[in-house]
Amino acid sequence: MTVLGVDIGTSSSKGVLVGEDGSVLATAVRPHTVDRPGPGHVEMDPRVWWDEFATISRELLATPGAGAPVTAVGVSGMGPCVALTDGSDTPLRPAILYGVDTRATEQIARLEGELGRDRVLRRCGSLLSTQAVGPKIAWLAEHEPGTVARARRLHMPASYLVGRLTGAYVLDHHSASQAVPLYDSEALDWYEPWVRHIAPWLELPRLLWPGETAGRVTAEAAGATGLPIGVPVVAGTIDAWSEALSVGAQNTGDLMLMYGSTMFLINTVADRLLVPQLWSTVGALPGTRSLAGGMATSGVVTDWLRELFGAPDHAALLAGAEASGPGARGLLMLPYFAGERTPVADPYARGVIAGLTVEHTRGDLYRAALEATAFGVRHNVEAMRAAGADIRRVVAVGGGTRGGLWTRIVSAVTGLEQEVRTVTLGAAYGAAFLAAGAVGEPRIDVWNPVRERVVPDGAQRSRYDELYALYLRLYPATRDIAHALASYQRAPGSGGSARSDRGV
Repeated sequence: MTVLGVDIGTSSSKGVLVGEDGSVLATAVRPHTVDRPGPGHVEMDPRVWWDEFATISRELLATPGAGAPVTAVGVSGMGPCVALTDGSDTPLRPAILYGVDTRATEQIARLEGELGRDRVLRRCGSLLSTQAVGPKIAWLAEHEPGTVARARRLHMPASYLVGRLTGAYVLDHHSASQAVPLYDSEALDWYEPWVRHIAPWLELPRLLWPGETAGRVTAEAAGATGLPIGVPVVAGTIDAWSEALSVGAQNTGDLMLMYGSTMFLINTVADRLLVPQLWSTVGALPGTRSLAGGMATSGVVTDWLRELFGAPDHAALLAGAEASGPGARGLLMLPYFAGERTPVADPYARGVIAGLTVEHTRGDLYRAALEATAFGVRHNVEAMRAAGADIRRVVAVGGGTRGGLWTRIVSAVTGLEQEVRTVTLGAAYGAAFLAAGAVGEPRIDVWNPVRERVVPDGAQRSRYDELYALYLRLYPATRDIAHALASYQRAPGSGGSARSDRGV
């Protein structure tokens, strides 16, 4: 058995061929950019998702020693996104991306008034926010009525790929549970009154669980991808939940930390926990529930700093940050460089670097960015625990786990021990695991055993407790100024529009 997993991420698409025992046979990556056509607008053309899937598939299948023919395909992708197509799945415009796209603030306020804030929370598990699908559809209805007049279907990256591969129009339950307020997370079905209120034209996709078979590769798709005709394709899901599956973070009490372009946290919970500052969703596996949080930036900030520094080697930056030491020689950063999602829920928050002097080095700045993410993780973890979450085990995944410094800082700041698995490829590997379940009975602990455990350094805890207290004070102290500056950035002619950038 050989399975193919492909993930469409914010800054790249990644693919992996995996053998029956979980061994990685081949990998492929296609970097890409997102478009920022206006302040707060973050988009991507869905046709790029398919083109990259096809080229990744062909590259992997042509790899020497790639193994037996592919027997199943899994997909995942960033989300929740709003990709509108006509009835034949032809994209009508670029997809509006997840919570980093903050255009629909007016529509959030209007829909809250029409539907009721508390009613949305009770029915959907999450409030309307920049992460929600409904307000973005409402924004399109107001600003691009011609597009909406032709729209019939709603896709996210995984469902769009499934449609191109099989012809099936489906969406997985987890992704649907993030399509607030269109899905009833208690009834596990679409909530038609609110669908009709926001998108009366929408042909609702059939709902499946991420590991269920959505269809089989068509002759047309086989010609484009090199895959065998008739191979089963599972429904797939949003990337962070696929990442959690890739490292076995799927049992009650598990918390996944995803170190990527953004930082994502998923705690598997026994029952629905409704808290305004976080997202309560359906899990990736039948019968599971999640309490999730997401920071708008993490790796995006470190990549931005690296570009400002002239793109030095990553190892050199990490060495400088290591030498800087806890507290970054008196620097403190708010990592809100693209607004912030949870638990702040403020699209107009902005990044702050406090304590700068001419004595500070790039290593200090880089260390401050790593620590800022760690403080954000602690803020989310404390919000989860306050909501009743039981966090018993933490598993780290993603590119940020390489090198070890970032995970050590997070453990020191939060006091949490972290597991790091042998394979940290992330969502593409999780998609492959879901695909393997369609043709076998894989066990993730066999596929991907624990490689190391990151234990908190108790000697650093008191320093980080002091800095965290300052971190919590820094946002309210600077919020009004940040909002005023954000209004300048959104103003016409501010220079904050019409560009394309790597990552979000």
